[in-house]
Amino acid sequence: MTISLNKLQKYFVIEKLIYHSVDLSLYQVSAIVEGEEHYITDNNGKLLKARSLVELQKELRSLAPEKTVLRHTSAYDEMVGGPPKGASNALEVPLTDNELY
Repeated sequence: MTISLNKLQKYFVIEKLIYHSVDLSLYQVSAIVEGEEHYITDNNGKLLKARSLVELQKELRSLAPEKTVLRHTSAYDEMVGGPPKGASNALEVPLTDNELY
């Protein structure tokens, strides 16, 4: 599911803002609102993505989520031919906006 940034800014409670580390220097972002995770899009319906985490933080500085995390899911097991795992190997670490922009 997706949600536009304009619509997301109208919510009073954003439970969690998740910055996804997709590739070496590629990030996307999603938000959990009312118990459902939505990837955030711009006004044209394109997924928000950036080569810099700080760039995304700057774009989303108007939001006030209860919790913010950086999530990384490794493809290592698949790359070395390991068996499929039942559980996710996603790593989530707390993240704060240090206003480095």
